[in-house]
Amino acid sequence: MRYPFGFTLAQAKHRNRMERAGLRRYPTVLMLEPLYTCNLACIGCSTERYTGKLKDRMTVEQCLKAVDDCGAPIVNICGGEPTLYPELKELIDALIARNKYIIICTNALRLHDKFYGVIPPSDHLFLMVHLDGMRETHDYITRKAGVFDTAIEAIRQGKDLGYTVYLNTTVYKQTDVAEVEQLCKLVDELKAKGILISPGYEYESVEADVFLTKDQIHEKFRAIREFSKRYKISATPAFLEFAAGLRELTCAPWSTVNYTPKGWKAPCYLIEGEGYVDDWATFWGSTDWEYWESRQDRRCQNCKMHSGFEHSAVTDAMKTVRGTVQLAAWSLGG
Repeated sequence: MRYPFGFTLAQAKHRNRMERAGLRRYPTVLMLEPLYTCNLACIGCSTERYTGKLKDRMTVEQCLKAVDDCGAPIVNICGGEPTLYPELKELIDALIARNKYIIICTNALRLHDKFYGVIPPSDHLFLMVHLDGMRETHDYITRKAGVFDTAIEAIRQGKDLGYTVYLNTTVYKQTDVAEVEQLCKLVDELKAKGILISPGYEYESVEADVFLTKDQIHEKFRAIREFSKRYKISATPAFLEFAAGLRELTCAPWSTVNYTPKGWKAPCYLIEGEGYVDDWATFWGSTDWEYWESRQDRRCQNCKMHSGFEHSAVTDAMKTVRGTVQLAAWSLGG
């Protein structure tokens, strides 16, 4: 299967439960950022996500309250670099006890000493290792030599130790599509579970000219879509069609909510400048979801990020028998 059975079933049950309750909007993934501390300062990353002090990190209790408040079955622990969070094992143990599925979104530099041998493998725990290109490109984007080789070694070690490992790559203006295919082949070579490919979001705090226009996204993802069936790409066929400009989708910013050391980030993980909200009820009830779904805001014009549109892609696919069959075949593949 494209994703482990339990992970897929948890999503399906959650979606069914929410829709039976008559809810159109509901979180499916919590992007949980316990800290804004990182050991890298990648050129495409929002400045806030690598400039935070470790002393300003969230407590485990704060993290768990956010998890309980939003109710999402999947918790993506990111940041910052999650392996630098001193209470990571305590947090993961508590999440597994709550039957949550956990994705650790990591640059892999500290897996060998902060994760392996400390946090055991689990069928509820997945590693998502960032690789934004092959060696030269990835080291350039991370602004540090040797990061690619360290990540590859960490992936090999993680597989040997029994962890479920995915790759995650962001497509920028300078990204060579042929290199994206090389990464897809690398997934097979490393025996990783799959690779998530998404266009980069245009953070206003990033000065480098690395982000794609909508037309550039379409051009690159049409090429990616051409070879996608040959590899274990983790985005659904409907999302790849959307990224290639072959179908339109509304955004679902409420499907992937974001809790940070500053509070709930409104309206989503990506938009800067809208502020933070302390409590869940206010965040959920006061955010103008209809406005952000419409994508009329100037900051949404070039956004085709997986986190905002995959929920809509699945919903759209399930409206027809053909789309449902295609989605089922895709889920069973890989």
